[in-house]
Amino acid sequence: MGLKRMSPAIILVAALGLGALFFLRQRMTSEFIEPAQAHALVADGAHLIDVRSPEEYAAGHVEGARNIPHGEIGARASEVGAKDEPVVVYCRSGVRSAKAKATLEAAGFSEVHNLGGMARW
Repeated sequence: MGLKRMSPAIILVAALGLGALFFLRQRMTSEFIEPAQAHALVADGAHLIDVRSPEEYAAGHVEGARNIPHGEIGARASEVGAKDEPVVVYCRSGVRSAKAKATLEAAGFSEVHNLGGMARW
């Protein structure tokens, strides 16, 4: 009997959780730069940064990208370039690149773009 009383509550919590995940996914993907725009920025000199692990980078990366893992981006921000120059960051899915983008913006970089996953290149 206790399980029957909890069922609506469990369903409500699950629905709210799924709704929150959907909202966060929509918010995160809406913050991705379009691949064509990323290509144009890089062609015009934007810094392309792969924020995945060195092992992931070694297994394959976008030509011309520099590897600065997202967990090191704050300490290595001086390696990215000038703070007023455009930067495009990417990872495997967009989560780490979103964190790297936020870190760089907090460090004073004014034009940071999140491509999201490398497959979008």
